[in-house]
Amino acid sequence: MIGNITAKRLFPRKINGRKLKSLKLLLLLSPFLAFIAVFSYVPLFGWSYAFLKFNPALKISEMKFVGLDNFKAVFRYTGALQTVMTNTLAISALALLCTVLPVVLAIMLSQLPGKRYSRVIQSVTTIPNFISWVLVYSIAFSLFAPESGVINQVFMRIGLISQPIDLLGNVNGAWFVQTGIGLWKSLGWGSIVYLAAIAGIDQELYESAAIDGANRFKSIIHITLPGLANTYMVLLLLAISNILSNGFEQFWVFQNAMTINKLEVFDTYVYRLAMVNSQYSFSTAMSVLKSVVSILLLFGANQLSKKIRGESIV
Repeated sequence: MIGNITAKRLFPRKINGRKLKSLKLLLLLSPFLAFIAVFSYVPLFGWSYAFLKFNPALKISEMKFVGLDNFKAVFRYTGALQTVMTNTLAISALALLCTVLPVVLAIMLSQLPGKRYSRVIQSVTTIPNFISWVLVYSIAFSLFAPESGVINQVFMRIGLISQPIDLLGNVNGAWFVQTGIGLWKSLGWGSIVYLAAIAGIDQELYESAAIDGANRFKSIIHITLPGLANTYMVLLLLAISNILSNGFEQFWVFQNAMTINKLEVFDTYVYRLAMVNSQYSFSTAMSVLKSVVSILLLFGANQLSKKIRGESIV
């Protein structure tokens, strides 16, 4: 009797509707979970190089175990790393200051009287997100090249400038130029999340505010912005955790002999160490430390949000 009861509990003949729905959702998610496991978690076994003395002539099992020596070398290594960290943190700080601009764009699009104009502007501002960085560089070069750039030629013909301006080779403004290009590429895409959040705000709140005499500006201040606060904090939290990840492609294609000292960021530097200088163990150790710092920043920003707002994000 007890055996039959146990068997029924372990192998029920019928699955109720709620469990069946959960099982279907799990099966739908399984390809994506497998994709994440293969491309995000399996490569983590490569972290073992950070604890070894790399030798291309040996198998990984035959390499010498050096413990934390590669990590200690990161902190002893000054040289170009100080410049790299300065560039990385400065560009990330500029990007963090620009996180409010997608919010502004989303609010402006939501306030347009006609849906057609809103959709056109949203499409125009979102398209650059799908353009590869190589093509973005080609467009920027054709526009801002010192001799053949369209902008320089037009400005010189109308007399605004007497000599061509090398915008892509300007060392002093390299951080701001790349921030502007990155903003142009991601602004429209970033506003989509906020547009979805605005669409989820109860419209009766706006109607009640209008009855009470609130104009459009006051409705934005007292209804729209509070409704976007949680979404903004989540995205800001992710941006803070990725403060050491400026992106590889943008700075790799825009680097040149004049701006490399300003555009050599953490990702391009680690790639150069590994693929050009063959310092695989040292570069792997730097990548591991970067991941650890990102996790610490994530939890730190989450705790700060909990103290300021009274609730955590994750």
